[in-house]
Amino acid sequence: MIDPLAGRPAYQQLADLLRDKITSGEYPPRTPLPSAKTLSQQYGIAVGTVMRAFDVLRAEGLVRTVAGRGVWVLPQQD
Repeated sequence: MIDPLAGRPAYQQLADLLRDKITSGEYPPRTPLPSAKTLSQQYGIAVGTVMRAFDVLRAEGLVRTVAGRGVWVLPQQD
């Protein structure tokens, strides 16, 4: 869950959560992440906060945004 009183911003908490789900295989490569709207409702945060978390994961090379299709998990390089 996202803790609004934690010392870390909500977008970083969500990025951590999503990163864990990606690396554990809960969100396998070549599959889409839930939409920003879905995640915002699920975690009680703003859509912009979710988009910032997506930006973090994109910068780390874990996901890619496909126009009109969402945010997709990339295969991991060994």
